[in-house]
Amino acid sequence: MAAISNDWLEPLKPEFSKEYYKDLYRKIVEEYRTHVIFPPSDDIFNAYSLTPLHEVKVVIIGQDPYHNVGQAHGLCFSVKPDVDIPPSLVNIYKELHDDLGCTIPNNGYLVKWAKQGVLMLNTVLTVRAHQANSHRGIGWEEFTDATIRILDRQDRPIVFILWGTPAQKKKQMLHNSKHLILEAPHPSPLSAYRGFFGSRPFSKTNAFLEENGLTPIDWQIENV
Repeated sequence: MAAISNDWLEPLKPEFSKEYYKDLYRKIVEEYRTHVIFPPSDDIFNAYSLTPLHEVKVVIIGQDPYHNVGQAHGLCFSVKPDVDIPPSLVNIYKELHDDLGCTIPNNGYLVKWAKQGVLMLNTVLTVRAHQANSHRGIGWEEFTDATIRILDRQDRPIVFILWGTPAQKKKQMLHNSKHLILEAPHPSPLSAYRGFFGSRPFSKTNAFLEENGLTPIDWQIENV
């Protein structure tokens, strides 16, 4: 399992000595030994490694990784470049097009966002192949809740984008008046028409960043 080695390490260090994390670590090692688990173990903490704490400007909270072969690589909603774009991301791209006029790309690889300060955080960081939510409740939620609390303590403007009920439950941990919280239904085809479409999260995020003297996000994903 890859380690966190950038400026996330110090604030997260207390978690690694807690009993829940020791149990989680043992469980995950055993799961990778005995089952097909996604993402690849070296990619588990990609959200942290691609978006150092001091660079975080936006937080998008997902649930658990995609569970089909070759999809998950450690960023919520993102898939590797040669993988079909999942339905939720198709709808994210539709809203991005309607909101900012971005062209819809031929891939779902969102690393460009992560490298600009968009933390793409799933609340659960691993999953068994073809078994959605199979690693829910084994300890990842405690670890990612600690991550959200660390972000809430940052004394600078950060946008939290909460899509769907599970993400919106994290709002109770957010108390910093410098931060902006944007809520909408999940972009899944099951719920996108209940208010995700038309919510304009991308333009609202950029307007907030610019109001606070920060560089807006270039949301356009290029074709590959």
